[in-house]
Amino acid sequence: MRQLSTLTLLLLVSTSQAHYHMLLPDKPSAKKGEEVSVICQFGHPFESELSTMFAPQEMILIGPGGKRTDVTKNLEKVSLKGIKGKVDGYRLKFTPDQRGDYVIEMTSAPTALPDTKETIQDSVRVVVHVQAQKGWDRESSEGFWGMPMTRPYGLLPNAVFQAKYAVTHERRAKGEREGKEGREPWPVSNILVEVERYNPTPPKELPADEFITRTMKTDFYGVVTTNLPEAGWWCLTATRRAAAKANIDGKGVEVTRRATLWVYVDKSAPTKPTE
Repeated sequence: MRQLSTLTLLLLVSTSQAHYHMLLPDKPSAKKGEEVSVICQFGHPFESELSTMFAPQEMILIGPGGKRTDVTKNLEKVSLKGIKGKVDGYRLKFTPDQRGDYVIEMTSAPTALPDTKETIQDSVRVVVHVQAQKGWDRESSEGFWGMPMTRPYGLLPNAVFQAKYAVTHERRAKGEREGKEGREPWPVSNILVEVERYNPTPPKELPADEFITRTMKTDFYGVVTTNLPEAGWWCLTATRRAAAKANIDGKGVEVTRRATLWVYVDKSAPTKPTE
């Protein structure tokens, strides 16, 4: 993990502080037996400014039936166009063998943000739809995570979207309700959620920061509600500032946990001739 200090030198400061890990399939929906390619990259989504990304700590593929497969070893390092020159990203290819929704979960390496000097670690999720609506609302089994409350595909511009953020694998304090200790997901209320659109190429002009990254908070139940006004990929990133440390270069470094959902909005509803 000695690369962590080097990354700070590689990342260039932009007008916005919105650095996110991106998990972008080449298509939001596929057919059974059709290969899907997913690019992992890091940087400013709206400005389309990329920086070098560390290899993910873990990549999990969850099938429509709930089977979890560790595909971390299947990741391929790729070269992407960065702010100045080439930067590292990663690609996952898989071929769905059944109909239903495939959930891809990535856990990033601890990463230093140049603008705030804090170290973050992201859990990132995206759903690839394969012909049948099954499994898009699957909960995660551990950590800090986000789950769509609105189906994350078949959306049109200005759709209202809801997501829930929760934590599992944490001990309950005395006096809390009975149940399986540390396993039941607990909603995280009143935390900041940032919403931002991804641009595949840098815009010719940039609006003020408040029009690039939209901010809101989760309610008592950990749910956030937003609209997605334009077509394309959108990220919803929640930040949980809880006490957590990572061992980096033999030192305990405080880490801020974030949870991101990537959601796709279509330009218009695809049509086909009636039978």
